[in-house]
Amino acid sequence: MGGRGASSGVSVKGKKYGTEYRTLLQYKNIKFVQYNDARNSKVPMETMTKGRIYVTVGKGGPRSISLYNRKGLRLAQIDIAGTPHKINNKPELPHVHIGFNHNEHGDRKPNWYERRLINVVKSAYNKYKG
Repeated sequence: MGGRGASSGVSVKGKKYGTEYRTLLQYKNIKFVQYNDARNSKVPMETMTKGRIYVTVGKGGPRSISLYNRKGLRLAQIDIAGTPHKINNKPELPHVHIGFNHNEHGDRKPNWYERRLINVVKSAYNKYKG
């Protein structure tokens, strides 16, 4: 997890794999990470761990949840904080961006699994913060 999806060991920007994020918390297969280089949180593009779910944590807490396919590439991103997106002409937060790239295949409201995952993430983070 690092270098914005570099699997060769070094990213295009010259960052060594695993140095772009730091782990704040791990709960089961969910890893809470914070971006090291800037205040704006960036979501990992890929993972080397099968079944991993990443929660990107920003200044105010969890901002997004990333889901990955069998090859470790980002499948969807659930934004749980930040700017609402219009879905059916109504601002929605949380919302889901589908695809490897942000909004590659559009966005939608979270389904039942994603809503349950959001609750698990918020609960685990609140326990971590005390």
